[in-house]
Amino acid sequence: MALPDLDFRNTNTIWCSVLVETLAQLGVKHAVICPGSRSTALAVALVRHPSIESIPVLDERSAAFFALGLARQHHQAVVLVCTSGTAGANFFPAVIEAKESGAPLFVITADRPPEMRECASGQTIDQQKLFGSHVNFYHELAVPESSLKLLGYLRQTVRHALAVAMAVAPGPIHLNAPFRDPLVPIDDGTASALADECDWEKFFADHVSPSPVELLAAVPVFPAGVRGIIVAGPAQPADAAAYAETVASIAEKLGWPVLADGLSPLRHHAVMHPHLIITYDLLLRNPSLVHQLRPQRVLCLGGWPISKTLRAALQQSGAAVLLLSEGTQNRDALHVRTQRLQISLARFAAQLPPTVAVPGDYHRLWASLDRNARSALVIKLQSMTEMFEGRATWLLAQHLPVATPIFVANSMPVRDAEYFWPASDRRLRPFFNRGANGIDGTLSTALGLTHGGTPTVLLTGDLALLHDTNGFLLPSKLSGSLTIVLINNRGGGIFEHLPIAEFDPPFEDFFATPQRVSFERLCGAYGIAHTMVRDWEHFIELVSTLPAGGIRVLEVRTNRKRDAEMRKQMFAEIAAALGD
Repeated sequence: MALPDLDFRNTNTIWCSVLVETLAQLGVKHAVICPGSRSTALAVALVRHPSIESIPVLDERSAAFFALGLARQHHQAVVLVCTSGTAGANFFPAVIEAKESGAPLFVITADRPPEMRECASGQTIDQQKLFGSHVNFYHELAVPESSLKLLGYLRQTVRHALAVAMAVAPGPIHLNAPFRDPLVPIDDGTASALADECDWEKFFADHVSPSPVELLAAVPVFPAGVRGIIVAGPAQPADAAAYAETVASIAEKLGWPVLADGLSPLRHHAVMHPHLIITYDLLLRNPSLVHQLRPQRVLCLGGWPISKTLRAALQQSGAAVLLLSEGTQNRDALHVRTQRLQISLARFAAQLPPTVAVPGDYHRLWASLDRNARSALVIKLQSMTEMFEGRATWLLAQHLPVATPIFVANSMPVRDAEYFWPASDRRLRPFFNRGANGIDGTLSTALGLTHGGTPTVLLTGDLALLHDTNGFLLPSKLSGSLTIVLINNRGGGIFEHLPIAEFDPPFEDFFATPQRVSFERLCGAYGIAHTMVRDWEHFIELVSTLPAGGIRVLEVRTNRKRDAEMRKQMFAEIAAALGD
């Protein structure tokens, strides 16, 4: 182990360099830093460390979602730092998303020391447990001291916090860090004696890196001939191909069809899955098919799909459900007859009997109906000349370069992925914020996924993009390429599919919230390239090759109300025909 380069200029500098060195030796590679005075020593320590990339971001909300995107991309903890006061409060939406979706954010909020609180001192609020129950671990660090005993406490606390962030069920942690003056790295002699008081290489060497611990659990025996389905919800595993292969192994052993959400990697590794069903939302819109396809057993992997149609059918089915999840959270939003098994997917697959089950009549019924629904859907989409939102999703799936990472925004884009994303073996990599399901930080999260990686695509609606335009302040520090496919239907298209759409007023103004922003001018203000898509041939040309660097917006103008009616009509016609 190399001798750590610690900063002994003053108490704050040695404290923060020990904190940062601990993180670095445990594998942390990225830090996102918001400007501010109270966090000066932390910022300096992070910036000077050679193995940590520090990225400055002005807006705290954008910074937090950018860090979330980095954590998603690398499946590693990302440090997120801000000054005291309301700065940390702006992290809250991203912290909530990280908690709900299991992303390892290592949040450090700088603070004034205790004697400067509750006395009208500037830029000071109560930061104790600022994020409440939305973090997996909270601790207020001691005020820095030039003491080996306290530095040992700091090292161990940071190790523990990182282990919690990177546990089997990862999530955000929060350290509140008070600092006294001097905040800047002046040499005041308060820490210089420590340089020779300790074998610093040994100080950091005596540790065990945090690693997940797998829980042993008993896998139940599934009776032969049972009408069973595997439901694979949204997932963004570190190794999508390995995930798909494991699910394929489970499906082969059980002989059950796999219903794969539009945000599941399974739709992008379809060659492994002769059991894959992707049109379940269409099929289950027909009441007679709901009855014919009613399962007796359901194996749910991680969480339920987006489809309300599928959820309703499962609730009505009365099927016994086995829900696999590595975390301790209750993921059963349907409140059905569910047994939760806390176990990894790989261990579950390994413990299943090695026999290969032969698909029965029930499986063949699912497969036959799915083939017919796929064909009907393709015929409908191929015949369209209108700029229909669902066709943009369908074409992206076919024409993006192989293995492209694609971040899918909430509201209509994730629904259109559910409806229209075909099964293929193109290994596209879906990413998303489906923990809290909000539109907060859409652009910033996508930029975090992009930074330092391969060319990435964001599929978003207009309101989600407008909600996070401060993300456009990030490109000066961005290493990578982001293509934003903007579906501009001038409002909230998702609300057109809800019952409130029948009540106008107040629907249009208070739910659809129409906007008339010129995205060309908005992009121009930030120096972002903008292209208005002319037609589908132009769209295919633009998305078939992605630029090596920079950000561009491809605007697809659609008609919100017409597209909502087209979806409803298309789904009703196909579902009715399949039932016949």
